[in-house]
Amino acid sequence: MAAIKRFFEKRKLNIKFKKAGEGHRLDESPPPSSSVKGLGSTSSKNVAPVQRAAETELARKAAAEAALARMEAKQQMKNADSMVIQRARMKREMEAEKKRLLEAEQKGAAARAGPVEVVQDCAPVLETVLFKCPDIGPQVLPKAEIESAIHRFLLDNYEDEPEMTSALMIHTLNKNKEKVTLCIETLIKYLDNIINNPTEEKFWKIRQSNKVFQERVACMKGTEEFLLAAGFSLKSLPFEEGEALFYVFDSELAKDVDRLQNMKDVLLKAEPIRPELDRNLKVFHPTQSASSFEIPDDFYSISPEDLKKEQLRREEATEKLGLLRTKAMRERDEQRELRKYRYTLVRVKFPDGILLQGVFRAQEPMKNIYQFVRENLTNDWIPFHLTSGTTNKLEDNDSTLAELGLAPAAVVHFSWDAEILKGVIAEKGKGVAQQHLKQGVLDLIQNF
Repeated sequence: MAAIKRFFEKRKLNIKFKKAGEGHRLDESPPPSSSVKGLGSTSSKNVAPVQRAAETELARKAAAEAALARMEAKQQMKNADSMVIQRARMKREMEAEKKRLLEAEQKGAAARAGPVEVVQDCAPVLETVLFKCPDIGPQVLPKAEIESAIHRFLLDNYEDEPEMTSALMIHTLNKNKEKVTLCIETLIKYLDNIINNPTEEKFWKIRQSNKVFQERVACMKGTEEFLLAAGFSLKSLPFEEGEALFYVFDSELAKDVDRLQNMKDVLLKAEPIRPELDRNLKVFHPTQSASSFEIPDDFYSISPEDLKKEQLRREEATEKLGLLRTKAMRERDEQRELRKYRYTLVRVKFPDGILLQGVFRAQEPMKNIYQFVRENLTNDWIPFHLTSGTTNKLEDNDSTLAELGLAPAAVVHFSWDAEILKGVIAEKGKGVAQQHLKQGVLDLIQNF
């Protein structure tokens, strides 16, 4: 509208100039008038220069406004170009990162699919712990590869949902929870400053080299994507005696308070996408070797070699101290024992000798094993018990597998609740409890 208004004002001035007649230099005497001499003629000579001076001033003002408008349009175009360039750079970086992650996954898959020696009637050895993430797809992969797949999933979705995806990137790709919290608090403060002061330019700018910004925001993955999605763009601006890079917020977007509030809510409510431990369920025919385990190295918090060295060192220290070990020292040793293992391999032995195997975290509660068994039973409504050895009953509670001594591997025994089973058999016959596992699970059975 302003440009249209200036266009019409300039047109009115041109019409006035045409009506004023022929022009002449201001330092020249005006030409003699052809009108009637006398008082009227003297009056027109005095008025004409004043009119021309006023019209000249208006022309200058209009020209200055037009020049200013051209400069503003040029700056806006430059800013738009800058944003396009930054988004193009971000897209190139994302494509390169996706390519790197995909190559890493393919390399890992190729390594796992290398030459395998086939042994007749032998159960496959558990080579590594596997993870899944239903949010991104059905694949089951080692931890490093599933994390790469999650990262690639986020990069793939950034272009369609930049606000939500960048918030998820901050929560997911950074492991230190305290740093993530501090980063989010700082970003929220930047947004609040704009929401509360939408017309003040000083709140639109974040200096990239600012110490707080570098320590809390710039060092975290996903923050640049979030700032660009919010409406910031990176620009070089005068600073002190030179120039510095600033993240500058779009002045038009600063007026959209509802959108900024939504950005805050998304950032605060987003949950990290985390891989889940896959149970890696296996079923084996009855065997005398149920207690034979081959445990992968990633079951241990430290390598097996370091674990053996630590055990020898502690045994030597215990011998030297003899009976002088205090209660606090013993408790510390117990806690250290509990932290030695990350995972545990559990085999559930049924009365007919069939083995159900699953992988668990060492710090998971015993009730999770009960849940795992229940999910695979034909008659999951009948109460049952699990015991360690043949006598130690393992309660369906929150005691961890490490606390119960079931890490890094253990065999537990299954039995129906005797009292309930009597009533069930009396009502439905013995066949109700003869097949323990679902048929779909039994279809997976193999030799040990």
